[in-house]
Amino acid sequence: MTSTSMRTHQCGELRPEQIGQIVTLTGWVATRREHGEKLAFVDLRDHTGVTQCVVDNTVDVRAEYVLRVTGTVAARPAENVNSRIPTGGIELQDCQVEVLNNAEAPPFPISERADQVAENTRLQYRFLDIRRERMQRNLRLRAAVNSAIRGAMEAQGFVEVETPMLVPSTPEGAREFIVPSRQQPGSFYALPQSPQLFKQLLMVAGIDRYYQLARCLRDEDLRADRQYEFMQLDAEMSFVNQDDVHTAIGAAVLAAAEAAGKDTGGEIVKITWHEAMNRFGSDKPDLRFGMELQELTDVFAATEFKAFAGAAAIKGINASGKAEEFGRNKLDAMTDKAKQMGAKGLVWLKVAADGTFESPVAKFLSEAETAALREKLSAQPGDLLLIVADKWDTACEVLGTLRNDIGRPPVFEGPYRYLWVVDFPMFVGVDEVSGRPRPGHHPFTQPHPDDVHMLESDPLSVRSQAYDLVLNGWELGSGSIRIHQHELQARVFSILGISDEEAQKKFGFFLNPFRYGAPPHGGFAFGIDRLVAILAGEENIREVIAFPKTQSGQDPMTNAPTAVIQKQLDELGIRVLPPKA
Repeated sequence: MTSTSMRTHQCGELRPEQIGQIVTLTGWVATRREHGEKLAFVDLRDHTGVTQCVVDNTVDVRAEYVLRVTGTVAARPAENVNSRIPTGGIELQDCQVEVLNNAEAPPFPISERADQVAENTRLQYRFLDIRRERMQRNLRLRAAVNSAIRGAMEAQGFVEVETPMLVPSTPEGAREFIVPSRQQPGSFYALPQSPQLFKQLLMVAGIDRYYQLARCLRDEDLRADRQYEFMQLDAEMSFVNQDDVHTAIGAAVLAAAEAAGKDTGGEIVKITWHEAMNRFGSDKPDLRFGMELQELTDVFAATEFKAFAGAAAIKGINASGKAEEFGRNKLDAMTDKAKQMGAKGLVWLKVAADGTFESPVAKFLSEAETAALREKLSAQPGDLLLIVADKWDTACEVLGTLRNDIGRPPVFEGPYRYLWVVDFPMFVGVDEVSGRPRPGHHPFTQPHPDDVHMLESDPLSVRSQAYDLVLNGWELGSGSIRIHQHELQARVFSILGISDEEAQKKFGFFLNPFRYGAPPHGGFAFGIDRLVAILAGEENIREVIAFPKTQSGQDPMTNAPTAVIQKQLDELGIRVLPPKA
């Protein structure tokens, strides 16, 4: 029911079936148009839509006045029917108008498109910006997604548990927001980057299946898909393997897509991290388009072309039909980008109408090499071939970036292609200072059971039981099966250079409970802001958050962050350093 003591209907609800009824609407004046000397048309708006009201011309109402209008539903004259809106076949006549509140002229017309108003202005007057149809739609879609996620999790036996917002700072907490303690000067809380440790403790506590729509905070540079504050579905499960986690989380994600009226795309694809890098050059590949990386090392195994000779890996992509689109300036820019990413260079070849290659390097390739290259990359006239010869990871990453630059459609364009990327490396490179491997996920991630024997002997070859969920090239979230055995955790800490004493000091509150019987468990978290943005057709998550920050971290509406008075600083025992010269 949408009726209240002040209205019988909302502005977008009336249809020809109500003709003859006396109704009362409430809302804001969208537009006012003169209709002769005695009458005026007032379009009354709320979040459901607009209704045209025929009012006495002497009634003084202007844009964004708040009204209560009582009138009789009547059919519009045929010449005035507006087929573009659901209420376009009716209007209210014989209207009595009550002004509930007047309004100053807004800084921008509410009906104006968002891209015609500076974003800072929109955020400064966000309470007006949210009146727009676009923002109303996005925020209500977000509510529907949240509801669908909750329903899907509860249907699978998950229990919603709230975890603390004031938590201890963690050793890797360089991106934490710090909160000073008034009662214990010199001590600090941190705001949670995720509920990771607490949700694992809930598994030790026997909750079995936990979830939360958790607010998390991370002090990172902002961009289109990142805010200081973000919401995520956070989940943890006991007595599971990673397939069980994927099934549960997949059900929630697909329920969210269905609630948004989007095609769920069926079963979620699953590939390994190595396959993702090898085929797409990215650990969050976009499956909506081809242009997959092809292995060319064997093609140039005996090459005399110096740029290829002796390279650890040679890979290429075919930008089909793009030869004419990329002139020398664009090709030079791509080459510069490849070098900035660490590659020694980029080789390009255009396929001419007669099938020959047009390229500065074509003369260095043998007939056998050009024939094999043409076959490997399915080259046709008008195609642009791009090749990188370098270390395997560099070749993959550079071509993966160029693949996205050339072929990737906007993230929100269909179809919706979900996939799980599994078997991430347990460790990624070696710390230059300590000489120790760096964890690829977090130090509580289970190694792949087939690779445990290599932890000490060849740690960089060990796969982990970590996994990401990807949608249209955006990483929605990540998770892993956790280490629950003390002995294995000690081995991982040792590889990372963390002694028993240091582990106890840094993680004791978390590790000690594991001595009392921790079950095998795993979990996951995905960003709700990112998911809703994709489902809403938005490229920036600010468009699906009610009160976001700008890219510089400012809030134009509240002016946050702001200075605080000296008395507050004194109570907290904080001294603010003068600005650097």
